[in-house]
Amino acid sequence: MRQPARPSANAGLTLVEVLVTVVVLAFGLLGIAALQAKMQVGTVESYQRAQAVVLLDDMRARLLGNPAHAPDYVTTAPLGTGDSSPTDCTSLAIGAARDQCEWSQALQGSAEKTSAGSASGAMVGARGCVEQLQAPNPAAGVCQPGIYRISVAWQGLHATLAPSLSCGANRYGPDANRRAIAVQVTIGLPDCS
Repeated sequence: MRQPARPSANAGLTLVEVLVTVVVLAFGLLGIAALQAKMQVGTVESYQRAQAVVLLDDMRARLLGNPAHAPDYVTTAPLGTGDSSPTDCTSLAIGAARDQCEWSQALQGSAEKTSAGSASGAMVGARGCVEQLQAPNPAAGVCQPGIYRISVAWQGLHATLAPSLSCGANRYGPDANRRAIAVQVTIGLPDCS
């Protein structure tokens, strides 16, 4: 006759080990999900910066393509989101005013269309500014070139250090939400002596 088996001291220990493993695994998966969310935000932020660089280079090329009228490109208020530029830039004469209108439309997302047909820019609240840092002076013996700064600002997805550029300042809630990049353009005076 066999005697009934007595429960050993190890009975139920495997179940506890499985529960601990499930809890550790759950925390690991939550960590991976949080990392994935951060990576998504980083991807969107880098895409917005890349689009800002493209728009910055667009205005730089326009300014360099019309150096005699470079001062006409200077903006008093940011172009893009919230400006009063016309929706049809073809009515403007070719030159600085038309270039500013087309750049404003590009900042607002005229090239980015949603399925409903409305414009939705690659950047949230994109704005652009052109500032004159140094006026050209063609006087004999001076020959000082014109120096301009082109800036693009937009709203970031999380707060960081506020940029030192003034373009778009105080238009995105806390200034730590604003992103901005800029490039300086020098317009030389080749005929100056």
